This record gives sequence, structure tokens and C-alpha cells, in this order.
Amino acid sequence: MVSQDRTDSSKQAKQERDMGQLIKRLDMLDDRLDNMDSIMTSLIERVMGRPLILEVTCPNCSQTIQVHITSGVRMRGKE
Repeated sequence: MVSQDRTDSSKQAKQERDMGQLIKRLDMLDDRLDNMDSIMTSLIERVMGRPLILEVTCPNCSQTIQVHITSGVRMRGKE
């Protein structure tokens, strides 16, 4: 009976550790996506008047993804 309690508690501890690792990895992924969003936003703000092609290469498969960014906003001079 005591050994079963130890087994159950060790399984529960392992599940809690695994859940903690999963939460940590999801938080890291969220931070990375937020950073990419910030970079994309700043790039778009800088080149609103001109088309832009952004190329991103996957570090795992080395596939290149091209993102074409254009603006639908007309730039106005000072009135």
C-alpha cells in the first residue's frame, strides 16, 4: 500500500513537471511570436508607401517563405 502511494505520487509529480515544461514552452513560443509581430509592424510602418518582400527561412527544413506586403493607404503631404 505504501509503495502504491509512492508510485501514485511520483506519477503525479512527473505529470506536474511535464505540464510545467509545456506551459514554459508555450510561453516561449508566445514571446517569439510577439517579437516577430513587433518586427513586422515596425517594417510595415517604415515602408507604407513602397511594396516590401520579406523572406523568412525555416531553420528546420530550410524552406523559404516570401511575404509580399503592399499598402492600400495613400500618403499625404502637409496641408
